[in-house]
Amino acid sequence: MQRRKFLLASLALYPISIFAKFKNQFMERTNKGFTVKAGEARFGEHYTMKGVTANTLDIKISGKDTDEGIAVFEQTGHTLNGGPPLHIHPLQDEWFYVVEGKYYFQVGEDTFYLEAGDTIFLPKNVPHAFVQLTEKASMMVTYLPAGKMEAFFKTTAAWTRPPSKEEMAKAFTDHDMIIAGPPLKVK
Repeated sequence: MQRRKFLLASLALYPISIFAKFKNQFMERTNKGFTVKAGEARFGEHYTMKGVTANTLDIKISGKDTDEGIAVFEQTGHTLNGGPPLHIHPLQDEWFYVVEGKYYFQVGEDTFYLEAGDTIFLPKNVPHAFVQLTEKASMMVTYLPAGKMEAFFKTTAAWTRPPSKEEMAKAFTDHDMIIAGPPLKVK
């Protein structure tokens, strides 16, 4: 009887082992270290947003590298007094590290001024936004898990004109985000 249970259990696990081999063979997860030089993007593509801001985002660590566990971008700010609308990530936490310049953030009801060297954590399901306060600014932006952020930045970079409010809302919704209010005003 024990042998029969063992054989049945082994047969039941066989499809799982086949799937694991298939997944490892066809998924793009990186199993080696890599570097991305300053001013470069992981796959050579710079995403310059249009409509949300004119900022450039460079993938430094892709969701493809981590089985979608994390994505890291370098955001170079080109939009003084600009930033995204107040929005919510229902599925992702975010972490920002200011490399250069100054920013003003709202996270829930709390507001924060950040400058080079400062870090801020934005929990999922909490409305948030930021405004760039200096002419030159940049941040490292991390999404946990990676979610659809790479696709979002690719979508916004493909716009040829500023989007309508409906187009903007659709882009956010299609990439698992919710617009919760207008962009922040500088205080």
